[in-house]
Amino acid sequence: MNKLLMAAALLAASPAQAQGYPDRPIRMIVASAPGGAPDILGRAVAQKMSETLGQQVVVDNRAGASGLIGAEMAAKATADGHTLFLGTTTLYAILPNLKKNLPYDIKRDFASITQIAGASNVLVVNPSVPAKSVAELLQYAKAKPGALNYASAGRGTPAHLAGEMLNVNAGIQMTHVPYKGAGPALIDIIAGQIQLIITSPIAAGPHISNGKVRALATTGAQRNPALPDLPTIADTVPGYEITQWWGLSAPAKTPGAIISRLHAETAKAINLPDVRERITRAGAVPVGGTPQAFDSFIAAEQQRLGKVIRQAKISLDD
Repeated sequence: MNKLLMAAALLAASPAQAQGYPDRPIRMIVASAPGGAPDILGRAVAQKMSETLGQQVVVDNRAGASGLIGAEMAAKATADGHTLFLGTTTLYAILPNLKKNLPYDIKRDFASITQIAGASNVLVVNPSVPAKSVAELLQYAKAKPGALNYASAGRGTPAHLAGEMLNVNAGIQMTHVPYKGAGPALIDIIAGQIQLIITSPIAAGPHISNGKVRALATTGAQRNPALPDLPTIADTVPGYEITQWWGLSAPAKTPGAIISRLHAETAKAINLPDVRERITRAGAVPVGGTPQAFDSFIAAEQQRLGKVIRQAKISLDD
């Protein structure tokens, strides 16, 4: 009888917890520096969620170690819905293929809420680089092996993988320079310290518009609707394709009723006209699907990108 009472109490706990939720500000851990795509998306969604949840959703930037610092912090947080995690392609699908001993496990430590958005990336160069197309960039790289440095938001990020894919698929030798986020990387590209980056149009878009960087191509199978005049890298390097995406999770064992509430509020925010316009204008596609759909998407991307990583012979355990 005691066991039955305990089971009943556990079943009743989730709705009861959700009724008083949230009872204090919510922390959204964004595992990147301010100014990058995760930060921009996180703040856009957090602002709207603050209004509908009745509690402030505070963005907490935790950059470093390709996002591992933020991911580990979120994985170990109390599972009561007051800590959220805005993760990236890197943390959800790339690093699980690159490192054997991660401080977190996506399936074990996180409960999916929703995929926020996805986008093909854009290859941008400092205006001093003597190339106005991918073909000219490859010609320059082959004439001067090792002379081009490409930045990324950290080792194991999509920008890192994208650069190595270009090295392998095009037969060139660029040097990887990791940063703690796309924002700091773009600052050095604008200053001419680094020659190029393949990054999110959300982060690079304003700098493309004001002429501080030159966009050469995008990385999807089709042209990016926000940058319709740009060809794809695959037009010059057949088979080249990589996209970037972002999603929201909570620590595992967060009550199901709270996950459902968070999904509803996040999806509502993503579908607001001003938020959708901000996302699409930057070159990304809003998603806002179910937690189950996000789980399936993560599994498929882990498998697809794992194949690319093995082909490119990339490892972080060396």
